[in-house]
Amino acid sequence: MQRRFYVAPDTGRFNGERMRVGLIGGTGYVGSYLTDELAASGHALSVLVRPGSEGRVCHREQCHVVSGSLEDDDALRETLDGCDAAVYLVGILREDPARGITFDALQRRGAERAIDVARELDVKRFGLMSANGVCPDGTPYQASKWRAEQYLQASGMIGVAIRPSVIFGDPRGRMEFCTQLRDQMILPLLPAPLFFEGLHVARAGRFELAPVHVTNVVRVLVKALTEESGQSQTRTLCGPESLEWREIIARIARAVGRSKIAIPAPATPLRVACMLLESQSWFPLSRDQLDMLLAGNTGDSSATFEDFGIEPIRFDDAALSYLR
Repeated sequence: MQRRFYVAPDTGRFNGERMRVGLIGGTGYVGSYLTDELAASGHALSVLVRPGSEGRVCHREQCHVVSGSLEDDDALRETLDGCDAAVYLVGILREDPARGITFDALQRRGAERAIDVARELDVKRFGLMSANGVCPDGTPYQASKWRAEQYLQASGMIGVAIRPSVIFGDPRGRMEFCTQLRDQMILPLLPAPLFFEGLHVARAGRFELAPVHVTNVVRVLVKALTEESGQSQTRTLCGPESLEWREIIARIARAVGRSKIAIPAPATPLRVACMLLESQSWFPLSRDQLDMLLAGNTGDSSATFEDFGIEPIRFDDAALSYLR
């Protein structure tokens, strides 16, 4: 578990009291669960949404909905005005530069703009959805999230950066890790691929991930954001099991009642295919996604779950029942 702390002034309002929380990215996958968690605790919400997406906001009766973009400082100010805390959840898996959708624009510059507005409005706490494995010299996805973390750390606000491994749970009509694997690898008649580097066929499908349930992610975030402590935190969030890729494929297949054949798949030809086709929205993978997948994504988050009294949800048939 990685944790970094610095001390910043606090108002003393964060000890189980109801708050006003500004959400940026609140209509996405994690955002919908975070809205549930905050609303269930009685907190008032202010949510920035893209024009036309107002109907995707959950718990509208507890939300002030602001229509606008990340580049609209007035919309950001209206969203965060009067808030005790703010959370930035915007993230993408693939870039589309032609439409201005890039990791740097959305995961770094958008976060920095929101942090600046929050500081201007004297918002005391700021939550940031990051990712396990972020680093300054990693993929553009990892580097943009790392830079957003550094900006938050330097802001002087009490910052809570959450670094989850791959997140699973009912997607509610949104994009989600296991649903994608089910649709792309389990349901088709072709064998599932067990990726491996170079000529190491014996290592096919042996890299490990630690899937973490979406409700665990949002509960840790809410507890870290609303606890009495006035310390900034960076929390790595991994599920209770580190599972090899081949075991993840097997468990998803079992959850949907399938017996799935899996065969070794060398990464090099796939990288060539990604190079040629990753700009096409229908192609399921990019080179960076493949590299991050093969690097693995694990960690020990037992201390975090213990700190907050949260029981981690296992990656098993019961938790994967939404895939049926």
